[in-house]
Amino acid sequence: MSAIADESIQGHLQSAKRNVFLLAAAQAFLGAAAPLSISVGSLAGYQLLGSDKSLATLPVTGFNIGTALGAVGIAIASRKLGRQGAFMTGAVICATGGLLAAIALFRGSFWLFALALMLIGTGGGFTQKIRFAAADASPSFYKPKAISWILGAGIVSAIIGPQLAIWAKDLLAPVTFAGTFLALLPLAITALAILTFLRLPAQTAHSAQAEPARPLRQIVATQRFATGMICGIGTYALMTFVMTGAPLAMVIGCGFPTELATLGIQWHVLAMFGPSFITGSMIARFGAERVVAMGLVTLMACAVVAHMGIELWNFWGALVLLGIGWNFGFIGSTSIVASTYRPHEADKVQGFHDICLFGLVALSSFSSGKVFTSYGWSFMNLFIWPVAILCLALIALLILRNRKVATA
Repeated sequence: MSAIADESIQGHLQSAKRNVFLLAAAQAFLGAAAPLSISVGSLAGYQLLGSDKSLATLPVTGFNIGTALGAVGIAIASRKLGRQGAFMTGAVICATGGLLAAIALFRGSFWLFALALMLIGTGGGFTQKIRFAAADASPSFYKPKAISWILGAGIVSAIIGPQLAIWAKDLLAPVTFAGTFLALLPLAITALAILTFLRLPAQTAHSAQAEPARPLRQIVATQRFATGMICGIGTYALMTFVMTGAPLAMVIGCGFPTELATLGIQWHVLAMFGPSFITGSMIARFGAERVVAMGLVTLMACAVVAHMGIELWNFWGALVLLGIGWNFGFIGSTSIVASTYRPHEADKVQGFHDICLFGLVALSSFSSGKVFTSYGWSFMNLFIWPVAILCLALIALLILRNRKVATA
């Protein structure tokens, strides 16, 4: 019997490794849409506008709104089409958005371009769930490695996206950036081809729980949930606010070439995902609260570097610190939130959290262009201080409460 059990485990493991590899490969191609769109989205929006440039970051806001819509859309698509079909639908949506963005640039239509980026973001929202599919398709002992594969694919995306933006920027000259967005089509088609080989296990419903699900308002009213959500939203919103405005500040404000601004976003995205391989270990060793505090302090260091000047190293250094601060702050905050609900309460709590998160993230990317055109880059970075200090205060209060509970 043990030999049969071992053979079954090995078969499950081999199937999981195959699926995780395919999901990671698809993630590498589809995930490139985000850094590509963010690195040039506001610059393309800027060139499409007339004398009033305050809406330049609206296309990136559309991308963030699309990501929120995609997070909801994949839940619906997964029930009707299965996860494989849902991921393939996301790839088609991404390709459609890329084609529409190129058409919008040829037509000089700002609002059509914003709609196109919302479609690309919706496809990105579908892609966000690949990490969960990789974990769910794996035995419990292989889940950490499965997630590491997906994170590694995120790093590949961070390289592919900006490099493709640079290479294809003038591919359809004289219409700048049209080639960049048209390049999303071969990426999506390649991902579609990879996804056809997926053989994901069927999702099973949760068994009956010993404890009934609590009302949503009871969960979100706890100090731990509120602290985790506020810190997660604050971290993500600050990162989006500064990142969205950075290409405008570098190219429009300081006259750096688009290529250098795009490379800055590449380093930023690498800094966002690179530390993920050790963030989990840091949370296990120091606790999620302290890791969040490290992230918030790193965000304040980003503000310091940005305030020191407008040389290339100031921008790139600030963007790298911004990425690292987001990684520690957001992953730590997500860990805090995840500890506040039971498995059978996850869907409603995660849905509430994501709606609040992406709604405010979209608002931050929209306000980024307004603030930059009205007050400039240095003023933008002042926003980091009050938000980071508020979140640090909330984390300190949570740590004190944990100590009181532990000693009670």
